[in-house]
Amino acid sequence: MSGMTALTIKIPPDLLMALDAVAARAHQTRSDVVRQALHALVQQEEATAPANKLLGALPDLVGCFGGGPRDLSSNPAHLAEFGKH
Repeated sequence: MSGMTALTIKIPPDLLMALDAVAARAHQTRSDVVRQALHALVQQEEATAPANKLLGALPDLVGCFGGGPRDLSSNPAHLAEFGKH
């Protein structure tokens, strides 16, 4: 497959045997099986990243505040008096 980068890893013999068994049952190469497993792991990690967890836990709060300055998060002038009371 073009456009791919080779990656060398070290795995224990028992994991290699398990990988070979999975590849044989699926009629795929070791590389195909490892790519699929890595892709699934990356998707799972991205889905459970802290930012996604927070957004998923508070969907009704996103965009619920009306008014206020549009540059509240980026303009330091809005923080000049913050925490002084």
